[in-house]
Amino acid sequence: MNERSRTRPARGVVWEILREVLDESAKASGRAVLDVLDAGGGTGGLAVPLAELGHHVTVVDSSPDALAGLERRAAEAGVRVRALQGDADGLLEAVGPDSADLVLCHSVLEYVDDPAAAMASIARTVRPGGAVSVLAANQVAAVLHRALAGRFDDARRLLSSAQGRWGEHDPMPRRFTSGMLAELIAGSGLGVGEVHGIRVFADLVPSGLIDGERGAAEDLLALERAVAMHPVLKDVATQLHALARRR
Repeated sequence: MNERSRTRPARGVVWEILREVLDESAKASGRAVLDVLDAGGGTGGLAVPLAELGHHVTVVDSSPDALAGLERRAAEAGVRVRALQGDADGLLEAVGPDSADLVLCHSVLEYVDDPAAAMASIARTVRPGGAVSVLAANQVAAVLHRALAGRFDDARRLLSSAQGRWGEHDPMPRRFTSGMLAELIAGSGLGVGEVHGIRVFADLVPSGLIDGERGAAEDLLALERAVAMHPVLKDVATQLHALARRR
């Protein structure tokens, strides 16, 4: 399965959730143009499409190379995205409090030194009534994937690891269970909403089934939509997506 086929289910499900949140926020506020903040948004995989919808988008990322890529992508799309260099735990200092209607925190909490501090900073940047979209690697899925790869010792270590890692050579610094992620978000003062499973099947399906059959990628996306909220299957998804609200 090529990279585009693998990322499409995640992008499709999360994108639909974000579109719904933005539509609801626009109706509630009476403002068609909203302020979106993407913490660790990198080269703008979501930021640029959100700007194409007409919203004001700011990306804060620690990598100057990623921000340069963001600016190129935005220029090619004919939109403007504000780019700021900074870390998630310093987000509040970079943009100020109550500055966004929607904050994205995707694939960030796995890498920061202090997830609780980063989440607290993010929580203060969203306006009252606004939403925070959190996407993080799932510890349970990593156990499943290592076991299916024949790495049984790694899978066993993952089960008992407080950081959700299989060893010192694990490239992922941290993973979460759905309960851990919900607790982290609640600790920041945000109200935790639904937790969705992202890429329940996409990383398990053999490449040939997707790349070799017409319509298979679209069928997989439809299946991913259907299982994103399944009470059992969502907990084995590669990533967990939580939507939080500031009261």
